[in-house]
Amino acid sequence: MRPIKVKTIQRILLYVILYGGAAICIVPFYWLVRSSLMDMNQIFEYPLVFFPDPFKWDNYIEALTALPFGRYFINTFTIVILSVAGIIVSCSLSAYGLSRIQWRGREIVFALIMSSIMLPYFATLIPSFVMWKYLGFVNTYIPLILPSWFGVGVASVFGGGMFNIFLLRQFFKSLPKELDEAAFMDGAGHFTIYRKVILPLSKPALISTGLFTFLNTWNDFIGPLIFLNGEQKYTLQLGLRTFIGMYASQWHLLMAAATVVVLPVIIIFMFGQRYFVEGIATTGIKG
Repeated sequence: MRPIKVKTIQRILLYVILYGGAAICIVPFYWLVRSSLMDMNQIFEYPLVFFPDPFKWDNYIEALTALPFGRYFINTFTIVILSVAGIIVSCSLSAYGLSRIQWRGREIVFALIMSSIMLPYFATLIPSFVMWKYLGFVNTYIPLILPSWFGVGVASVFGGGMFNIFLLRQFFKSLPKELDEAAFMDGAGHFTIYRKVILPLSKPALISTGLFTFLNTWNDFIGPLIFLNGEQKYTLQLGLRTFIGMYASQWHLLMAAATVVVLPVIIIFMFGQRYFVEGIATTGIKG
């Protein structure tokens, strides 16, 4: 068999696998949206109906007015925006100090920071709650936002803010040191180099960090569940869980509410995926 034919077959198989994997990921979301536009009888009708007929747009109005989802959106966006800003500022500053400045014990400190990724979030949950309770910040957004401004952030499978410090440090280390030296010769200090040289060149990594933080904070359920007890301060995840408890058998309304909650994440990722892929691909080029 000719090498050209072998490459063609390999490419076809690759596309088949990729499209198959994409279909596996898309089908649940399609089923979610499809069910949100049907009535209860049509969702479970046999044989299966793949397209709503007619489209039940009223499901969204009924679902979103059953609970104050508008308030939940405002609460969630407040937490998300402040958390993303805090993570980007604190983690980029930490990464700069761990990558561009030589100081005694730097590698030891970095190793300690990375070792904290192995510590489960739930291991510190009770001490954290007790601390915030004695400070009088339970049922406020401070326990959900303030840690982000110290490089901690919400718990995630990636280790929260500690992973973001690692991500940015590796990206910063890939930038030529000659940039710093040239700036020092022009009289710039570390903060000027950080602000005017490093950050403008690190947009892909910063956007990736923002996307990670947005996703983790938007989907955070445990944090708001532990620290918030007033319904007017609920986030979307708590509101959706309350909605499920009230309308457990109303599948068309549940699907409509879930679609609205997940839609912003999909939109944000669609607009930021190019920077996300670029940031991940170029991270770790240099030790």
